[in-house]
Amino acid sequence: MMTIVWILAGFGVVVLLMILFAPHIRKYAGGGVCLSQARLDGKTVLITGANRGIGKETALDLAGRGARVIMACRDVEKGEEVAAEIRTRIGGAQVEVRELDLADTRSIRAFAQKFLREVNQLHVLINNAGVMMCPYMKTADGFEMQLGVNHLGHFLLTYLLIGLLKRSAPSRILVVSSLAHNFGWIRFHDLHSQGSYNSGLAYCQSKLANVLFTRELARRLRGSNVTVNSVHPGSVHTDLLRHSTIMTLLFTAFSLFVKTPREGAQTSIYCSVAEELQSISGKHFSDCAPAFVAPQGRSEETARKLWDVSCELLGIEWD
Repeated sequence: MMTIVWILAGFGVVVLLMILFAPHIRKYAGGGVCLSQARLDGKTVLITGANRGIGKETALDLAGRGARVIMACRDVEKGEEVAAEIRTRIGGAQVEVRELDLADTRSIRAFAQKFLREVNQLHVLINNAGVMMCPYMKTADGFEMQLGVNHLGHFLLTYLLIGLLKRSAPSRILVVSSLAHNFGWIRFHDLHSQGSYNSGLAYCQSKLANVLFTRELARRLRGSNVTVNSVHPGSVHTDLLRHSTIMTLLFTAFSLFVKTPREGAQTSIYCSVAEELQSISGKHFSDCAPAFVAPQGRSEETARKLWDVSCELLGIEWD
């Protein structure tokens, strides 16, 4: 009986402390903030998955800095709603929506073809869209969904737009990865999880692929005045969790320690605008500062092999 009393008393003390220190906990959990006041007047920014969460907040901020923001979204109707909201909140905001389904290479190629016809400059490409811990599914091209959208879709999009980015230099590419890359391994023997599938491990693999892609692309872009960096936005409560009931419950229960989408967007914004990052490439950031990269994310051999395999899967040649 006394044990139960002590447990309840301890729980009560913890709850009381959390209530008392809630403002301080929230401030700490919110993480780094982009302090740069840099303007982006005359600059063009492309953000994938900008109709919700971190992408939406990134679009809002960059539009407020004067950029022409192009939101590439699978759900065009939702994208138009968000674009209208941004225009209402920011007078004169230049925001437009274009359809892009990263789970279908035909959609990616059609998007890029039209984009290159109609847009003559691209200064910032933010590969932000993603899926997380979804049930086993395949893309239109037969790729495992998380690897297909999070890595291969953005790999192809970047390939198709790299010429424009070079012509628009100085320009930046940003790849939204995750702390989850620490727990990922590239399973070259079963990239698409056909032998066995674990939604969490597949997600970690795709996020590791983001980091490896960033580092290899940075190596290949040396001297081009185009930089590429990856970011971990932090633990953010967004729609990305919709496929995991457990994660949703945990993030709700510990909401005091979880970032809002606006807080989660800060590192993406920082890497897009900070003057001091103009020549920094191939790095990983979190909370608006350089972040740790797992050993498997620093392997040049793995990065080059993944690059070659990705090109083969997508049917492209990218020297």
